[in-house]
Amino acid sequence: MNLASVTVDGRAVRYEIAFAVPSLPPALSAQMRLGIPGAAADFGPLLGAVTGKVRVTVNGVACATDRGRVAPPAKEGDAVRVTVDYACAAAPGVLAIRDDLFDVLGDNFHTVALIVWPGGSRQFMFQPDLREARLELSASTAASGTSSFFLLGVEHILIGWDHLLFLMCLLLLGGSFWNLLKIITAFTIAHSITLAAAALELVTLPSRLVESTIALSIAYVAAENVLLRDKAASKRWLVAFVFGLVHGFGFSSVLKEIGLPTQGLVWALLGFNLGVEAGQATVVAIAMPMLIWLRRRPWEPRAVTTVSAIVLAVGLGLFLERAFF
Repeated sequence: MNLASVTVDGRAVRYEIAFAVPSLPPALSAQMRLGIPGAAADFGPLLGAVTGKVRVTVNGVACATDRGRVAPPAKEGDAVRVTVDYACAAAPGVLAIRDDLFDVLGDNFHTVALIVWPGGSRQFMFQPDLREARLELSASTAASGTSSFFLLGVEHILIGWDHLLFLMCLLLLGGSFWNLLKIITAFTIAHSITLAAAALELVTLPSRLVESTIALSIAYVAAENVLLRDKAASKRWLVAFVFGLVHGFGFSSVLKEIGLPTQGLVWALLGFNLGVEAGQATVVAIAMPMLIWLRRRPWEPRAVTTVSAIVLAVGLGLFLERAFF
C-alpha cells in the first residue's frame, strides 16, 4: 500500500506520494539504476511516471503541472517521496484526480490518498478498476474526514498481522474474563497514548527501533507462554501496557506517511484511533469463542505451548530481520 496526500490551497494543488523502494517493479528499478554497484540512482523515471500518470482536474478543466521533485531516501529503508505541484485556473469547486500509475507499477500497486482542503479532508483508495476520485469541496464532504480516518484505522489494524499476533499471544494465557478485559484495556490505553504522541510529533523514535521492538514483544510473550505459563497470566495486563506503548509508535507510522490535516486535526486523530480500536475489537470478538473453547479441552496446555513455540520462532526471525537487515 502506497500512501499519498493531496493538498488544495486556493488554485494550487500539491500531490505527494511515498514509494517503498523494494516495491518498485524491476523494469522501473533498472531504469533508475537501483542496485547497480557504483551507479548513482536516477529518480527521474519515477518522477516522470507520476507526472505522466496522475492528472488533476478542477471544475472540468485540467490543471497544468507546475513543477515536480523527488526526495531520495535519507537512509536505507526509507521511502522515496515524489511531490508534484499543479496550477489550476480557478479555486476548486469540483476536484477530480485520475491515477493511472497502475500502467507503470502493475495491478498489485494501489494508493490510499488523503485529500485535504480548507475546512475538510477525505480519504480515497485508488485501485486498477477505480482510478478516479471526484468530489465537491463543500461543507457536506468536509464532514467525511473523520470517517475516512476511522476506515484507515480499521484497515491498518486488520493488515497489521504483527500487532494482532502479539495480542492473540497475550490472550492465550489471559485466564479469567476479568484478566482478559484488563489485558485488552491496558493494551488499548498504552498504544493510544503513544499513537497520539507520535502522530503529533511530540515524541519521535527511529522506525527500525520501533519495528524491532514490536517483533521482540511477540517473541517475549510467546516465550512466557512456553516457560512461565503459571506465573505469566496474572501480570499479563502489565506486559500488555508496557509493550502497547511501543505498538502505538507502530500504529502512528501510517499517519506520519499521510500527514494529519491542520483543519480538524483532533477529530482526524480520534477517528483513526477509534478505527484501530474497532478493528481490534472485531478480531478479539472473533477469537474469544475459540479461546474459551480451547480452555475447556484437556489438551489445551500442549496446544498453547506448541502454538507459542511457533510464534516464538516467528518473532525471533522477525526481530533479526528488522534489527539487522
